[in-house]
Amino acid sequence: MRILGIDTATSTASVALIEDERLVAEQTSLPQPPLSSAPILGTKTNHAEIILPLIESLLKRAQWDLQHISGIAVSIGPGSFTGLRIGLSTIKGLTYGSSIPVIGVSTLIGNAARVTNYEGLICSFLNARKNEVYAALFRRNCDVLTRITDDLAAPAEKIVEIVRSLNSAEPCLFLGDGATVYGDLLTRLLADRARPCTGEIFSSVASAVARLSMERFRRNEADSIGRLVPTYLRAPECESKARSETQLIEKPSLTLR
Repeated sequence: MRILGIDTATSTASVALIEDERLVAEQTSLPQPPLSSAPILGTKTNHAEIILPLIESLLKRAQWDLQHISGIAVSIGPGSFTGLRIGLSTIKGLTYGSSIPVIGVSTLIGNAARVTNYEGLICSFLNARKNEVYAALFRRNCDVLTRITDDLAAPAEKIVEIVRSLNSAEPCLFLGDGATVYGDLLTRLLADRARPCTGEIFSSVASAVARLSMERFRRNEADSIGRLVPTYLRAPECESKARSETQLIEKPSLTLR
């Protein structure tokens, strides 16, 4: 089974090809560190401009066509609102007129599933801006990843409180760009329990998303492409602004006497 994984929800867009759980190739939108074998395709950060060239380059390297793909897995959030819309519109374009099945996977579990050679508490920790993070806690034991919390959008301090409530001594690997933004806060509140990691030493989110989808594809549990929607966790800014303006208009005026 050959799966194409796509992630545009995080700050680093990525694509990957998995064949029977073996990583065939992956590419990301940003340069990898020297220890990584992943190739580099430019340094742009505009996911709308780079995602299709990434996919085309990846398929060319593997000498595959879309007709060779058994299914497409895509991270559906939480994450960048614009990135999520780009990812879904891209797969809808790729699968239009074809029978390629699609499965959506939580970005946070996809991020956590990248981890190798580590056992214990993992916090998938992505910068959500507006003084919040997207986060979820997992435990990795003997290659088995167990979810501890739901996907959350909350201040970083709130996530730290949850970590503290689980075990007073156990270290926690904070994985994602939120670990850079809130690194000082994590160290201040958790001391040596906090292990911030941006994730460059691990494979891409796209490759993890592809692996996570494999069993569902085997069970023929694909999602309906027409009903597949992003997981935002909070309303997009344009919707929040529109709601506030509506409330302001509908608010009764005061009459001075």
